[in-house]
Amino acid sequence: MTSPAWGQAKGKGKPPAAAKAAAPVAAPKGDPVAGAEKADAERCVECHGTHGQGTHEARFARLAAQHPEYIIRQVGQFRTAARKNDAMAIAARAVSDEDLRDIAAFFASQPRFKGDGKPGTPAAVKLVTQGDAARGIPACVACHGADSRGQVQPGLLVPSLAGQEYQYLFNQFGEWRNGWRPDSPDGTMVRIAKALTEAEITELSQYFASLP
Repeated sequence: MTSPAWGQAKGKGKPPAAAKAAAPVAAPKGDPVAGAEKADAERCVECHGTHGQGTHEARFARLAAQHPEYIIRQVGQFRTAARKNDAMAIAARAVSDEDLRDIAAFFASQPRFKGDGKPGTPAAVKLVTQGDAARGIPACVACHGADSRGQVQPGLLVPSLAGQEYQYLFNQFGEWRNGWRPDSPDGTMVRIAKALTEAEITELSQYFASLP
């Protein structure tokens, strides 16, 4: 699959300076039943799929089974333009906080998309489980967990990556490299993305996308 150019602008103006991630919000108590209707009314499903399973387009994340706190946090990033995407900026500013909680609860309640179970390359597995201390790359499991499903703890909010769409993951590494996504605790993902080679990013993206 051909990868898009990382330097392509995602919005107008200069990319934001790296910033330390804010503390995660308290666990939302949204209504997933109401969220199903609101996700349709707010047109979330047009890009992210009826059940958050994605639409096989690299621009849109799969939201099914994602931590609701993480979904809410990212919408907040789009609202403030800390994360760049013109379409999401408009959608994020239009949705109310209450509706957002319900929509996040709905997507979080949906079955996770599962990959084909294809094993990762030795290089990818090593980075995931051990990292590369010489280049300052921590093991992916240190934050995303042994099952790559992320974690939500006081002061720490890490997304699930298991079964996420390959091209979307690849593109996000590029956004961290270019400064379009500064939202990472202490800039960790920015540093990791800059230290990895394009081949390693490809293999890591394929690894996470394939997880069953």
